Amino acid sequence: MQRNQDRNHNQLREVSIEPNVNIHSEGSVLVSFGNTKVICNASIENNVPRWMKNSDEGWVTGEYGMLPRSTNERMSREAARGKQSGRTLEIQRLIGRSLRQAVNLKYLKGKTINVDCDVIQADGGTRTASITGGCVALFLAIKNHHDDQRAINSFIAAVSLGIKNNKILLDLDYEEDSTADTDLNIVMNEKLDLIEIQGTAEDVPFSKTELNDMLEMGSSAIAEIIKKQKACIE
Repeated sequence: MQRNQDRNHNQLREVSIEPNVNIHSEGSVLVSFGNTKVICNASIENNVPRWMKNSDEGWVTGEYGMLPRSTNERMSREAARGKQSGRTLEIQRLIGRSLRQAVNLKYLKGKTINVDCDVIQADGGTRTASITGGCVALFLAIKNHHDDQRAINSFIAAVSLGIKNNKILLDLDYEEDSTADTDLNIVMNEKLDLIEIQGTAEDVPFSKTELNDMLEMGSSAIAEIIKKQKACIE
C-alpha cells in the first residue's frame, strides 16, 4: 500500500526536536513527528505533593492538552467545559508514568518537575511525540537547573504502530490511524526495555506474531529517536 509522502511501511515521519524554545521554563522543546507538533515545557518546583511530604524522593508529573486549532476544526478548550476529557486524563497519566522511568526520583528529593505537553498541531501520534519531547525537556531542566545530575536515569521515547490491510505500519499519521485495524503505542528506554504497551484491535484481532513484529519494528525506530534526543542534550 502507498503511504503519504511515499514512506516505507517501516519508516518514521521526519522527527525533529528543537531545544530551548521557551526563555521562561527550565527546559523546553518543540518536537515534531511529521505534521504533529508539540511544545514541551519542564518546570521545577521546590515542593512535592502533600502525600510525599515525608518521602525521600521527588516527583515528576505530566500534563497534556490540545490547543483549540490544533485540529482541522476548532475544538473548545477543556477549561471552558469545566473538566478534562477521559482521553486527556489517560494520556497525561501515560506521560507521567513514562517520564518517571527516565529519572532517579531519590536524587530529586524535595522537588517536583512538571512537564507540560501542549499540542499545537495534531496529525496522529500526539502522545508518543509528547513523551519523546517531554523526556528531552525534563533532562534539559535537570542538566541546567538541578545540582545532582544523578537524577538523570535513562532516555525514554515512544512511537506508534498499526496494522492496515494486513500490513504493519510505523508512526501512523491521522489518516492512517483513523482507518487502521490495529493501534499500538509503545514506550521504551535506551536499553530498549519496555515501559508501556497500549494496543487495541479496532476491527479484527491481531496475532502474537504480529505483536512481536510490531515490537521489533518499534524498537528499531525508538533506537533511532533516542539518538536524536541525545544529540539534543549533548
